[in-house]
Amino acid sequence: MKTTLLRASLGLALALPAAAFAADVPQSFTATYNVLQGGSPLGNATLTLKPAGNGQFEYSNTTQGTAGLAAALGANSSEVSRFTWAGKVPQAVSYKYKLSAFKEKTRDLTVSGNAVTVVDNGSKTFNYTAPAGMVERNTLPLALGVALHGGAKEATFPVGVKQAVETQSFKVAANEKITVPAGTFQATRVDRTDQDRGFSAWYVPAKYPVPVKLAQKDGGDLTLELVKFEGK
Repeated sequence: MKTTLLRASLGLALALPAAAFAADVPQSFTATYNVLQGGSPLGNATLTLKPAGNGQFEYSNTTQGTAGLAAALGANSSEVSRFTWAGKVPQAVSYKYKLSAFKEKTRDLTVSGNAVTVVDNGSKTFNYTAPAGMVERNTLPLALGVALHGGAKEATFPVGVKQAVETQSFKVAANEKITVPAGTFQATRVDRTDQDRGFSAWYVPAKYPVPVKLAQKDGGDLTLELVKFEGK
């Protein structure tokens, strides 16, 4: 199994009821998703957002491989982000990734002032400068969902990746009816436009800050579908 399969599944946040937007941005929630590869079950993901004190929030994702090769390898992964709401953008403070399978992989990103330090697999270190409003891959869909809730039809974000800041752009492409385990929705499909990555996400902006469904060809034809959520 390519390690990108589980890594791609962890960039999601949970959908919240409209009432949770009283403060314009989500404050806490827990959600679960089914993870599919090529339409077949691969695993499940649990996502949690909670206040972490000092104006920061912690957003954690855990994915477990429950079928196919992922289950055979005992593949599990986790991502934990710390961020502050800079206006309506989850601006990165830190990010920790760990994949446990036949070989462990890790990545740690830390922001100090405007300096970013990334340690990959405990050995390789990369440094670059963080622009204002920089997010990372774990919180990117949350940033996009909040922008859509505010009426945006397209959005561009600086995203901190391994060696540099990557500018990623997205645009509303269509309105489509979709069905996932959590229900049937009239959803807004958003496509990535700065690169042809075969990425689409379906949002319900009036109710939820992140996708009810996400499909990504890059990394193994991966799909995530919302099963349930609990929000405060």
